[in-house]
Amino acid sequence: MSAGLFGLLDDVAALARLAAASIDDIGAATGRATAKAAGVVIDDTAVTPQYVHGITADRELPMIKKIAIGSLRNKLIFILPAALILSQFAPWLLTPILMIGATYLCFEGAEKVLGRFLHHDSHGPESGAAADEKSMTAGAIRTDFILSAEIMVIALNEVAHQSFFPRLIILIIVALVITAAVYGVVGLIVKMDDVGLALAQRSSRFAQVLGRGLVTGMPKLLSALSIIGTVAMLWVGGHILLTGTDTLGWHSPYELVHHAEEAVRDAVQGIGGLLAWLTNTAASAVIGFVVGTLVVLIVQALPFKKKH
Repeated sequence: MSAGLFGLLDDVAALARLAAASIDDIGAATGRATAKAAGVVIDDTAVTPQYVHGITADRELPMIKKIAIGSLRNKLIFILPAALILSQFAPWLLTPILMIGATYLCFEGAEKVLGRFLHHDSHGPESGAAADEKSMTAGAIRTDFILSAEIMVIALNEVAHQSFFPRLIILIIVALVITAAVYGVVGLIVKMDDVGLALAQRSSRFAQVLGRGLVTGMPKLLSALSIIGTVAMLWVGGHILLTGTDTLGWHSPYELVHHAEEAVRDAVQGIGGLLAWLTNTAASAVIGFVVGTLVVLIVQALPFKKKH
């Protein structure tokens, strides 16, 4: 009886060690997947504040909450099941689908750039503040869909060697962590002027100076983030198209950019790696703008295009 009990305890201990090892593996894989997607996470953080720029202060956090919920819905309900199914049965479809989404990102970014230079808003607001908020929230969720798809596919590629259920758990954790991080930071950014106002009303001289600095600086930061977000759309969209064409067999564009990147890295000591990255980023943004401009021209030429 005692021998059987000790044997059972040994089995339980072995299962516990196996479970702990599996949890460690999942945790490590989640960390690697999240780190791999960090570049797109930064883009997502830069893109989102432009959608709440100009919204009244009392509606900023509710709007960000709606976008965050939409982002989580994008990741968990639409992107995650589709990515898992496609990776299991038709992995070759992932790249073309991502490239279609990247083309939409390029279109959005190019339309904003052209609208700025032509001195008109390419997305005229609907009548009424509530309708305007609704349309901007929907636009933010559409843009987030592309960025979220890129994040989830990058994470999926990082854990492709895992079996189905660990892969599913890792991707769910990545979706939750990244959404919380992105929209937590965005919420902090857009409310920093309110924090500055509260600090400016305190008795401490240091708090007053810091508060006035935040109140003065945050509108400029939000305007800068709007520009960075537009550039990020072109950069991410162009980069997806650049790597996608290489994956599909058209190697010349990617090789041209890669050779330029390597030449810059070898030519400059110390900061060569940074300049090489900037070279790739600039080339991706240019590709994104060119593709986006072509799509804008095509859309403008369509007889059934939406009247702005």
